[in-house]
Amino acid sequence: MADDIDTEAEEGGGDAEQEAMMAEWEAMADDDGDVLESIGENAVGSTRVLDQTEIDSLLGVDGGGADDGDQSGIQAILNSALVSYERLPMLEVVFDRLVRMMSTSLRNFTSDNVEVSLDNISSARFGDYLNSIPLPAMLAVFKAEEWDNFGLMTVDSALIYSIVDVLLGGRRGTAAMRIEGRPYTTIERNLVERMVHVVLGDLSAAFDPLSPTTFRFERLETNPRFATIARAANATVVVTLRVDMEDRGGRIELLIPYATLEPVRELLLQMFMGEKFGRDSIWETHLSAELWQTEVPLKAVLDQVELPLGDVLAWQPGSRLKLNCSPSSAVEMQCGDVPMFTGHMGRMNNNIAVKIADKIIREQESKEE
Repeated sequence: MADDIDTEAEEGGGDAEQEAMMAEWEAMADDDGDVLESIGENAVGSTRVLDQTEIDSLLGVDGGGADDGDQSGIQAILNSALVSYERLPMLEVVFDRLVRMMSTSLRNFTSDNVEVSLDNISSARFGDYLNSIPLPAMLAVFKAEEWDNFGLMTVDSALIYSIVDVLLGGRRGTAAMRIEGRPYTTIERNLVERMVHVVLGDLSAAFDPLSPTTFRFERLETNPRFATIARAANATVVVTLRVDMEDRGGRIELLIPYATLEPVRELLLQMFMGEKFGRDSIWETHLSAELWQTEVPLKAVLDQVELPLGDVLAWQPGSRLKLNCSPSSAVEMQCGDVPMFTGHMGRMNNNIAVKIADKIIREQESKEE
């Protein structure tokens, strides 16, 4: 009996242990479920839809709260100062020629040793260029007479004082004196204007082999706002020339809008002088030689008769078609549907032949004549 009681106690204890383990497993399962639910909630909470303000800030669009001076994104692309336009190879040749001519002209003008060099040829928007001009400076507005448009020449203050110093007998070997805080005097303006006339004469001569052009001096300005010759967004070509007179000198910048160069755009696209666009003499010779050897089918038309469709459908083998022509009537020779010649029909070596009498002049040829 005692053994039976001990065995039942052991079995009861085992059941209790099993129930305890089951309870522990269920608790762990509940904890894991709570963890998964919390993770899911966090994942759902992290997926957030951007509002319009955040989208505008990413695209760089001013949503009303941003400052007007901030430019980024699409506005930065639209208002970019970088202008990429087609390259004009012949323009580089023209300005190389200008540099050589200016070296000689300015030497004669100043009676001094002058070296002119080409620093850079670039493209820029007109408004950005005006804002980048270092003041004080003189801006000469000139007009291309044959092209009926304007250009701009900028002379910086260093070259202005150097030219004035040289023309008024300044000592060599000493830097030109630069006095800030005052407007340019009448003498300085007149001397610079004389130099501008010399440069414009050389510029006209540089364009002469390409297209005869007269650049006429219009006015001289010291305020860039009064030298506006194009819209702010218009593309222009900016050429920077360096003028050195021993230890003195400065820069001249020539600005020519693309609209001004439009009449000679095709000429400026040439790689070398005299290049012919769209023509290849070798190909033209080969094409003409092959055309002379091309076989062209010709047909001789005795007559043309118009009949109702019902009569044509009623034709049977043996039906006859009457032509309004005689053995002496003229025969028309056609190439395709184009009439070419007229002649008379005959016989030659047991073959029916046509002897060409006249050439048919078409309406287009008569208009050209």
